[in-house]
Amino acid sequence: MTPAPLLVALALATDPVAFVAVAPGYPGTTVEAQASMDAFAAALAAQAGLAPGSVTAAYFEKDRPGAERLQKPDAALGMVSLPFFLKEGEALHLEARLGAAQKGTGATEVWSLVAKKGRVTGPASLDGWQVSSIAGYAPAFVTGAALSGWGRMPATVKVVQTSQVLSFLRRAVAGEDVAVLLDGAQAAALPTLPFAAELEVVARSAPLPTGIVVTVARRLPPERWKALEKGLRQLGTGPEGAAALDAIRLQGFVSLETAALAAARKAYGAAAK
Repeated sequence: MTPAPLLVALALATDPVAFVAVAPGYPGTTVEAQASMDAFAAALAAQAGLAPGSVTAAYFEKDRPGAERLQKPDAALGMVSLPFFLKEGEALHLEARLGAAQKGTGATEVWSLVAKKGRVTGPASLDGWQVSSIAGYAPAFVTGAALSGWGRMPATVKVVQTSQVLSFLRRAVAGEDVAVLLDGAQAAALPTLPFAAELEVVARSAPLPTGIVVTVARRLPPERWKALEKGLRQLGTGPEGAAALDAIRLQGFVSLETAALAAARKAYGAAAK
């Protein structure tokens, strides 16, 4: 009898490979993004030298539905945010392969903790506070991994997941015990806010991977991964691939910052205990 893992590998050698993108809290919904993901899948298959329809793709803006989709047998390849990778990578058997370079930030980004000016002098200042972030679904990332060089936040910190950071920044300005952990793009936009002068960045992360291309549970045969890796790396070299990348706000795919990822995994593990 052929072992089940081998059956899956044999099927994926010919059946379509599902590319699953998971970026909790980021713009768009699965339905809204589908046309762009279809264009991406078609461009990737063509650049990899695979037959039309060999790759399908879907985007998930919530962590649970994304994790559930990655558990399906055809989900052999994907792209996930760093907090999602740290939280779910072990359980979902995700292997980091490449970095995803986003438009405006690149392959790495710096996360910034923002509070009302003069209120926070160190982690201890946050005792009993709320800290909101787009990465709030992964509390150990917010309280420990993102700002490991600054120090771990007190256990009394309440982490809140939100993509609507403006309301929390306004609450911070109003004097509430609230701080906000911003990703690279959000931090870059901070100076444009009308109340920016009342806020300050109290801590910054080291440069961290922005997005991570992963293979899932060793479902992808090595030769097919080799073709898809080449396709991913060269996707922006043609007009269709460049347009597909632009539609999902990516510059391209590059070698992974392995040292930065290893440091983030270590800090996350310590904070999650």
